[in-house]
Amino acid sequence: MTKDGPPPYGFVPPQSAPPSYAQAVGGVPPSSPFTPQQPVLTGAQIVTTVVPIGPQSTHMICPSCHAEVNTKTTTSPGMIAYVSGFLIALFGCWLGCCLIPCCIDECMDVHHTCPHCKAYLGRHRR
Repeated sequence: MTKDGPPPYGFVPPQSAPPSYAQAVGGVPPSSPFTPQQPVLTGAQIVTTVVPIGPQSTHMICPSCHAEVNTKTTTSPGMIAYVSGFLIALFGCWLGCCLIPCCIDECMDVHHTCPHCKAYLGRHRR
């Protein structure tokens, strides 16, 4: 008795992997929202820098007029001033004492503007 191996079956293995769902159905393959799209750059490149804005005037380049300036600052009562004033009034000091937090610098938000073009540059919240 001689053994030559199993008898041949009529099966031929596929040459490649099966088609993807999009290829089989005929649709457009999905694109991930995190896939970066390469923008077409023409002309000069613009590089922007984020300048941290604090409670004092900040030296920066204005993104609106492109002038090198020290920002002009103005203050207005912030959320902490309103909340603390409400709590003071809630505890019985409603005859004007509840307005004291609106006069304290540490309770104020600081708004930065450009002195040249008056563009609003940002806010430092407290």
